[in-house]
Amino acid sequence: MKVSKRFVAILLVLAFLGTSMAVFAQGQEEQAYIAVVSKGEQHDFWQQVKLGAKDAAEKLGVDMTFEGPPSESDVQIQVEMLNSAMAKNPVAIALAALDTGSVMDQLQDALDKNIPVIGFDSGVPNAPAGSIYANASTDNFNAAGVAAEKMFEVIKADIEAATAANPVTIVVMNQDASGESLLSRGKGFRDTMIELIVAETALGKDDIKVMGNTAYISADNPTSGSKVMIDMVVPASADATDATASAQAVLNKVEDAGTLGIFCSNESTVKGLLAATNDGSDLPGKFPGLIVVGFDAGKAQKDAVRAEYFLGSITQDPYSIGYKAVSLAYDAYMGKAVSDVDTGAKFYNSSNMDDADITGLLYD
Repeated sequence: MKVSKRFVAILLVLAFLGTSMAVFAQGQEEQAYIAVVSKGEQHDFWQQVKLGAKDAAEKLGVDMTFEGPPSESDVQIQVEMLNSAMAKNPVAIALAALDTGSVMDQLQDALDKNIPVIGFDSGVPNAPAGSIYANASTDNFNAAGVAAEKMFEVIKADIEAATAANPVTIVVMNQDASGESLLSRGKGFRDTMIELIVAETALGKDDIKVMGNTAYISADNPTSGSKVMIDMVVPASADATDATASAQAVLNKVEDAGTLGIFCSNESTVKGLLAATNDGSDLPGKFPGLIVVGFDAGKAQKDAVRAEYFLGSITQDPYSIGYKAVSLAYDAYMGKAVSDVDTGAKFYNSSNMDDADITGLLYD
């Protein structure tokens, strides 16, 4: 049978198109998808985490979704977001769990399906063994310890002068009593302050009383002292209004409690304190000598530090947290060995906040 040249040409074109479509389809099938489920998106902090995750995904050539609930008290919404992400068959997951107990089934499912899970920020404490491959996070205990050191330098003389008749108080404001990062910060500040008081003043552990929210009181903490009170405060909820109300309650007792300092362990508690003090401008006049140290950044907090309403604040590197979380997730998917990454933290004040090694960490 004679075959025309035109017919042969058509066959060749069809063969080429078929091969191209197969290659295209294969490429589509091999496109890795990484799901990032955060504690939220509402704070400036999480926006920087999201930016880092996005840049890592673009560099690695993977698809990525970043989701977080409206509030860090919306545990069920986060669970639903994780379920939705898992339904899309991700090759890996990066997760900052609001409540590990609420996602145990999902973590076990990921483990059974060999889907690597990377923890970030507070990670996923008490997850099923083997389900979390690594964490990208700040060493929150040590970072908050730096805040305690900076505050202690300023209030040391007042602590030494404390008596049972005239006790002093140091307040630690924590957004909640469940997030691992916040628990670590509260405990890191608490323990470092206790160590400094015992090591560098004439007071002993028996002179100190750790009080307040029971989640922040450990079995080995002193709880019967009468000279230095370390008050672990937690608002009724993570909502902004409750953070402000809690801050106002603390401020109302400054004089009666002999409060020397307040440590706000995250952006939410800082915003609560600023809302209760006219963006911090009331602090010098109404509460002279009160030392405030914050955590994280954001425009309002940076302004308070620059104006010296705050002694200073601790900043994480949220961009690095997001970037490293996605990078670790991709490496785990590719079968590479991964391990925990400390994404770092620094103390900044009005003097150093424009330095090259600090300014890039101070997001708005």
